[in-house]
Amino acid sequence: MGINFFKGHPTESLLPSKAITEAVTKLLTGPRDFDLDPEDRHPLSYGSDQGSLWVRTEIARFHSKVFKDAGTEPSHINLTGGASYGIMNILAQTTLPHTGYTKQAFIISPTYFLINETFIDAGFGGKLTAIDELEGTIDFALLETKLKHFSSGPGSDEDDLDLINAPNAATKKKIYKFVLYCIPSFSNPGGETYDLATRSKLIDLAREYDMLIITDDVYDLLDYTQPLDKLPVVLPRLTHLDRITATSDYGNTVSNSTFSKLIAPGLRVGYQESINDKLVFQLCQGGANVSGGSPSQLNSMIVGTILKEGLIDGIINGFRRQYAQRAKHLHSAITKYLPRDTTAFGFDGGYFTWVTLPQGYDSRRIVKKLKEEYDVLLAGGENFEVVGDKRDWGSRSVRLSISYLSVAEIDQGVETWGKVIDELYPQK
Repeated sequence: MGINFFKGHPTESLLPSKAITEAVTKLLTGPRDFDLDPEDRHPLSYGSDQGSLWVRTEIARFHSKVFKDAGTEPSHINLTGGASYGIMNILAQTTLPHTGYTKQAFIISPTYFLINETFIDAGFGGKLTAIDELEGTIDFALLETKLKHFSSGPGSDEDDLDLINAPNAATKKKIYKFVLYCIPSFSNPGGETYDLATRSKLIDLAREYDMLIITDDVYDLLDYTQPLDKLPVVLPRLTHLDRITATSDYGNTVSNSTFSKLIAPGLRVGYQESINDKLVFQLCQGGANVSGGSPSQLNSMIVGTILKEGLIDGIINGFRRQYAQRAKHLHSAITKYLPRDTTAFGFDGGYFTWVTLPQGYDSRRIVKKLKEEYDVLLAGGENFEVVGDKRDWGSRSVRLSISYLSVAEIDQGVETWGKVIDELYPQK
């Protein structure tokens, strides 16, 4: 079966089957007073466009506990079928790259390895620019240079907006000139967390250039540096900061969140949050959403029940305890078995560690030998490029996941990795 450091999902034995079974039973057999409410509806029926109000209320309450002054209200939330669906929906409803109205998409690099396809599906083929992730921040000099460059091009035709609005729409959609995608906390794959100054500066730039910042907020509660018996204190999300000093009706941020990393990916439940009700209402009014209603009616209510019954803290902290142990062992193994001057980031939280070998080592050659001769799979850095604007991440870097492998498998895999390096580079 081998050792697979590529898989970015929980070990099956960690999934909270008992809590989910308890929530499903309570939801479907217990008394319900919301079945006929048009904002909630029966759990096995079509959902409302924005998703069940009582579920959104539970998420808002959860936010008030873990984010303190976030200011999240149920009306600020749109329920989705997970983070991947959420990105697709956001791009479809807030950008128009086909005519050049939305001029360019910026993606922090190295990036989540499947995000390119979603942007290309939305019409951004040939319009993707990589912005380098730095330690705790991003390359703002490069981002500002690129924003100025693309802003100096031909002006946008406001008539283009008619192409993205239904003829009978009561209001026109807010469409942005630029879009930026990032994972601000325990990023995938870099393992970085952006400081408050970085988050605030991103919002300032977004306001100046009419840019929408899409943040994949999926790992911030998986913090391993704080006590593991209670939920951690986390940095405010960009949307929470944007809400405080918003200068426009729609804001310049949307938080794209999911319960896949906090409960179970098979539930396919996520949510989008904006500064108020305007942008999230726009996001719930896409044709597919209006046709079928909220895409996770039953499963979102299962999550809502888990929140309402107070089961979520124990589930999240259970993951944190296991992952913290794995992260600690991974750090020790890298220090013990890999070459001196190897750099690694990402042991403080989330799923991933980004490891870079010193100059003189060919990571592609090492990864290939590991897979073919030892059945150890590493995620080579070439997987995390932005299409059309590459950085050659595969030359010396790899991503490792701690979410799937046991401590023993992690130790064995890194030891084998070091052994292969010694075989290929015996003189170093």
